[in-house]
Amino acid sequence: MSIIYDDYTSGLPSIDWGSPAGQAYLERMKETLHWTSPELKEIDRLRLISDPGFPLWDVSYCHGIMQNGEPCDVILPFDQLPKKGTKGAIIEWAKRDNVYAKGLGVLDNISYFC
Repeated sequence: MSIIYDDYTSGLPSIDWGSPAGQAYLERMKETLHWTSPELKEIDRLRLISDPGFPLWDVSYCHGIMQNGEPCDVILPFDQLPKKGTKGAIIEWAKRDNVYAKGLGVLDNISYFC
């Protein structure tokens, strides 16, 4: 079964995880890094999902690029964010962890699905 996540709200390209290209991408992800890791170069997708009327976003996944150019899963210190002030909440978490959220790319690579 092929699952296509439509990211029309974020401007990010859609990903068909069931396609050969999607599967190859996921198979390359062998590492998991915390967002505070110096080995993490950037976050290239933070996927947030929710239901209409629910006040919070759930973190579906977060993918990044390591310093060596390989993709990785990224562990975040939160699993939910408010729908109002989402980016501000991410910045507050980043300040607590001494992470430069804008420089890491997380604020520019959020994919919303509701």
